Amino acid sequence: MSRPLLEVADLVRSAGTAFIERNHSWIRWTHIKVLLAIARCRTAALGGHIDECARCGYRATISYNSCRNRHCPKCQTSARERWIQARRRELLPSPYVHLVFTLPSQLASLALQNKKPIYDLLFRASAETLLEVARNPRLLGAELGFFSVLHTWNQKLQLHPHIHCVVPAGGLSLDHNRWIRSRPRFFLPIPVLRRVFRGKFVAGLKSAFEHGQLHFSGNLAPLAQPKIFAAWLRPLFRKDWVVYSKPPFGGPEYVLQYLGRYTHRVAISNHRLISFADGKITFRWRDSAHNNEQKLMTLSLDEFLRRFLLHLLPKGFVRIRNFGLLANRRRATTLPLCFQLLGSAPQAKAEACIAGSRDAWLCPKCGGPMLLIERFTAAELQLRSPPTREAVAA
Repeated sequence: MSRPLLEVADLVRSAGTAFIERNHSWIRWTHIKVLLAIARCRTAALGGHIDECARCGYRATISYNSCRNRHCPKCQTSARERWIQARRRELLPSPYVHLVFTLPSQLASLALQNKKPIYDLLFRASAETLLEVARNPRLLGAELGFFSVLHTWNQKLQLHPHIHCVVPAGGLSLDHNRWIRSRPRFFLPIPVLRRVFRGKFVAGLKSAFEHGQLHFSGNLAPLAQPKIFAAWLRPLFRKDWVVYSKPPFGGPEYVLQYLGRYTHRVAISNHRLISFADGKITFRWRDSAHNNEQKLMTLSLDEFLRRFLLHLLPKGFVRIRNFGLLANRRRATTLPLCFQLLGSAPQAKAEACIAGSRDAWLCPKCGGPMLLIERFTAAELQLRSPPTREAVAA
């Protein structure tokens, strides 16, 4: 993919300081730290390095270091590839199902003020729903293993928390003696998933409220009163919650490609940005309500960056999690059993990233692995740079 003509970093460098000054009433250090990281990403401010081909000896020019911030649009490609390589040995020779659990829009403002408890609850409620419904002998009667990924945005960058779950189309029998496959074009009944997910999430909300784990401020301050909170929750049972499921699709190799679309996304990619002029940003968005038609949206710089910053995650928050048979404490014993019952074996570790490099890339001359041979600090890069015309004149 070619380099985009416009990047989020360009917006931050050109107008980020003024944006922070205009919005100091709500901007926090966590927001500033992310904006600063994005602005400095792959510039001399972070230092650099030189790579050399291990096969033909080709030496690249100095490359500037990445910020490695998980909210940076430019820093997710290598992280995604490393994660996918690590998962390659865990993918079963089975069709897979993609399910999405979405919170109602009424809960968006509550999630914004309580990111960690609400997002943790979203993970837990969606996972428990899948595990419980799948264990029902009248439906599948099997124990699942899957991973879930949190996204918090929609195509317009508004707050839209939802969980993507990628699940093998089947599971271990409850006695762990055989592998049970789901029907070819059907996995689990969506109406049942909706009802169970809604019940578990609302029950979790009530428990979090009773244990003082929720914070209310601004327009939500009245919800701190138990009766008002209970009345606010009641309408959530009057509508169906959105649970979406695609029919079972391809096997392990297709899943590897499919995962890249979801695992390490940030709120918006640089390739969706169209223009920045007169203090306004125009970007592409996909209208799912009208056959995924591509449309353009124009926002002021302040509104664009405000929406972008809505999706910062709490420090240390894990946005990709494993459940059921793939849970960290069970994977070592249950995964080999799954492969055995499916008559297969996991792929070898040899396909991991070349030479253990965190950002291995291929030589443009011969296709061999490029390995890091020298590092430079920001100060060393400045000393290597030729003096500017202004500096010479001085």
